[in-house]
Amino acid sequence: MKASKKKANSNGDGKAFPQNIKKLLLKKQVIDIFYKEGLKTIAELCEMTNNSIPSITNIMNELSAEGLVENFGIGESKGGRKPSVYGLKPDAGVIVSIDLSRKYSRIGIFNLHNQQIGRILEVNQGLENSDDFLATLKEETDNLLATNKISKKSLLGFGITIPGLIDIKKGISYSYPQFGDKPIAETFEKLFGKRSFIEHDTKAMAVGEAWFGYAKGKSNVLFINIGSGIGLGIIINGELYHGNSGFCGEFGHIQMDPDGELCYCGKIGCLETIASGTALVKKSQEKIRNGKSSIISNIVDKKTEKITLKTIIDAANQGDLFAIELIEEAGEYLAKGISILIHLFNPEAIIIGGEMAEAGNLITDPIRQKLNKYTMLRLKQDTRIVQSELKEKAGLMGTLPMVVGNTFSLRYESGQPTGPAVSRTN
Repeated sequence: MKASKKKANSNGDGKAFPQNIKKLLLKKQVIDIFYKEGLKTIAELCEMTNNSIPSITNIMNELSAEGLVENFGIGESKGGRKPSVYGLKPDAGVIVSIDLSRKYSRIGIFNLHNQQIGRILEVNQGLENSDDFLATLKEETDNLLATNKISKKSLLGFGITIPGLIDIKKGISYSYPQFGDKPIAETFEKLFGKRSFIEHDTKAMAVGEAWFGYAKGKSNVLFINIGSGIGLGIIINGELYHGNSGFCGEFGHIQMDPDGELCYCGKIGCLETIASGTALVKKSQEKIRNGKSSIISNIVDKKTEKITLKTIIDAANQGDLFAIELIEEAGEYLAKGISILIHLFNPEAIIIGGEMAEAGNLITDPIRQKLNKYTMLRLKQDTRIVQSELKEKAGLMGTLPMVVGNTFSLRYESGQPTGPAVSRTN
């Protein structure tokens, strides 16, 4: 994902912006460049923004006075005197990222260099719009901030991922109707007292890998999130694709078996009913209850209701043939679906993420093998099948560009300064 090099001098109808608006937009553009590309010299900023040295120097002085940028020392010379390099101060603000799922919640804190502050906190409570859940989420978040001595006035905002169908135009969830017909972000803004931004969980994972993981620098990449369900994040020409209403990527609901099981979506034979973590758990429970021998039974002390996808993966990693067969069978059906994606998108890479990625080569090897059967050779050769580099942090980190970009856009569009740098409580 590349920083924009457009000159901020027009509102689109050929008329010049007022000078103060030009300055605010240029500030935002410089911040975007620093955030996306890292340290830059004054000369590089001039070239990237198509502005003069005096203009950029003035902007840099103002951003420095606002506590946002600093001099990071001397850079490499391209001939002549070595220039100073500048960038965002890492402690100029922090983002709280929250990854919500049906089963758990993860909370992380990151600075403006995308560095994790403290540990990732996992809460054993899934997404729901109830007073108890929201109170728990706020309490755990406040405790994590306090543990890391981060004051609330230092927060830029909250980035929150949720599963299911989200209408990006209205900000409404169709999978969690208990949130009502108001934007979900409003619920969290009221809860935390800070601006909050919502993204679909798998789409956020795709952004995380595109900005900070395996897909960094790549233009066309697909991210498949395999956990209790199966989702797809699509990066096209370096940008996240949402579709018309934000519903694209429901990969788990393509029909794979017309004579298969009824899916919770109301359709028959969806990929999720065969290859998701939920499907594997259901199959393992049925087989073991009917006498199938497996160390899965020992892991859960013969209490099959306690079997999870992690249980199956752990058993497979210990060499359990039944668990390995379950994962390999899922891999074959996934390969059929992935073959369709390759023929449609011709991506540089397909990244396997989510809980199933913990199976490693046990899931990627059968996918690669079966792609030989289902995919045109030329297209298959152009696509790499890899595991997520960011793993459980993909979704958390995927919210960071969204929060940073929107926060500074809103602040500068309103003509407000960016406020104080981050302060840690004593």
